Amino acid sequence: MKGWLLSFLLLLIIPTEAVFGVGGGVGVNVGPVGGGGSVWIGGGINGQNPPSGSSSSDLSRAYTALQAWKSAISDDPTKVLATWAGPDVCSYKGVFCADSEDGQTIVAGIDLNYANLKGTLVKELSFLTEMSLIHLNSNRFSGSIPDTFRDLNSLQELDLSNNQFSGPFPTITLYIPNLIYLDLRFNNFTGSIPDELFNKNLDAIFLNNNQFEGELPQSLGNAQASVINLANNKFSGNFPSNFGFMGTKLKEILFLNNQLTGCIPEGVGLFSEIQVFDVSFNSLMGHLPDTISCLQEIEVLNLAHNKLSGVLPDLVCSLKSLVNLTVAYNFFSGFSQECAKLYYRNVGFDFSLNCIPGRNMQRPQPQCSLIPGASTQPRFALRKRKRPEARFREKRFLEAQWKLAFPIWKRMTSMEREETETGGERERERS
Repeated sequence: MKGWLLSFLLLLIIPTEAVFGVGGGVGVNVGPVGGGGSVWIGGGINGQNPPSGSSSSDLSRAYTALQAWKSAISDDPTKVLATWAGPDVCSYKGVFCADSEDGQTIVAGIDLNYANLKGTLVKELSFLTEMSLIHLNSNRFSGSIPDTFRDLNSLQELDLSNNQFSGPFPTITLYIPNLIYLDLRFNNFTGSIPDELFNKNLDAIFLNNNQFEGELPQSLGNAQASVINLANNKFSGNFPSNFGFMGTKLKEILFLNNQLTGCIPEGVGLFSEIQVFDVSFNSLMGHLPDTISCLQEIEVLNLAHNKLSGVLPDLVCSLKSLVNLTVAYNFFSGFSQECAKLYYRNVGFDFSLNCIPGRNMQRPQPQCSLIPGASTQPRFALRKRKRPEARFREKRFLEAQWKLAFPIWKRMTSMEREETETGGERERERS
């Protein structure tokens, strides 16, 4: 128990970019691609020999598993596996041991980030039932994830990012009972993602930079994660109807560079704690929902490269935590005074390539005359989007009509007045 307390204290005082463990027995790793942030005690090349006694059988099974995996690795350019010799698995580079609550020495984690290893995963890795994390980002692993991974009852973090895995979504990851961090980004996975994904108790879901496609599952609204990254795939269709009903702890949504269509739903306003919302490089259209004004913690709002239109309202530009607002490459026809003040608040604001009169770097007029989705908008919305030139022409037309009509109206009024006066005199004469 004291060992895990020390781990927590070390996590607070050691910079997260540091990498230890080759000799010091402490591992901390947060890479730009892979996740992590955990600390392990024990391990390192200079770690102690495994104690004899009740833990020896667990370490013996760990030795069997790691040797089987070593045999499935065909290229090791940095000679990481040169240390994987003999029964002392706690001395293997990238393998970290710890004392369990009952005092046994266990393999608590494997961190081989950036080792550039080429090979496959083996079913024997399921022998490491006490392991809480596997970090393998930036290698050349391929093939499939063994079905036996469902037996990793203690596994909480699985980072397979930046490898060469392919095929459909690895559904076996959904059966790892205590998994909370799933990172599959920068691989070659294809096909749709299962509904069950967002029904799991995952805190972080990274699927970006694959070849996933199809519509977003309706179960997206059930997600309890704080981060969901589906960027740079081929997802299409509209947002699910229950979008916005995710857990209140959601901090980041990144759906950029897909093929999403339709409108941004009103439910987006329910993300009261969200800090990053990026749906750029899609085909979203329509007006921004007023509920965006509820995103009081939003720092980065990126709506660029879509087909959004209307006037960018005060409700968006008044968001108090805003650091960067990007609406470039849309069809917005104007923005409010509050938006003009963003520069004075030191907020990054990019509104280039829209249809805003009197502003530099806007779309050519022919592009602005055909607003995507305009035929499906309510009539009042179409009137609202009239450019100043159109309003001026309409005003001149009405004035011209009035000039033609006024003399006729004046003569008719005069005749009616004369008739009224004549009729009054006749009535008096009869009486």
